[in-house]
Amino acid sequence: MRTYDFSPLYRATVGFDRIADMMDRVLSADVAQPTYPPYNIEKTDENAYRISIAVAGFSGDELSVDVKDGALIVSARKNADEAEKTYLHRGIATRAFERRFALADHVKVTGATHADGMLHIDLVREVPEALKPRRIEIAKGDTVEAKAVEAVGA
Repeated sequence: MRTYDFSPLYRATVGFDRIADMMDRVLSADVAQPTYPPYNIEKTDENAYRISIAVAGFSGDELSVDVKDGALIVSARKNADEAEKTYLHRGIATRAFERRFALADHVKVTGATHADGMLHIDLVREVPEALKPRRIEIAKGDTVEAKAVEAVGA
């Protein structure tokens, strides 16, 4: 297994420790990650995303979507069947699961829908005004000097 040393990142940056820790966790995680349930992540717009999870066999009441500590947590637990059933073949897995997705800063969950055996979770990146690019107007040199002289003379 390959290991990466993030100490140069810590020496040259401030505030990126969360990203480095997440990269370290992802890279050192066991290769045998659970693959159930299958899911897609798609980019639907410049700042919009959709996570689609195959949840066949689960009703909306058995599903849970939570946001906690910068992570999206999707879980499901099948309610106990009151009547015992005898299956000749059981190909639809209805085992309980919990799937976590790390969310970047300023990514918000805007909604979730459950239809046709799919759970769709919509997300949007909302960049605050303070972080958006903006143009700074450049004043003429004589204007700045005139204002400085006026302030001193007053």
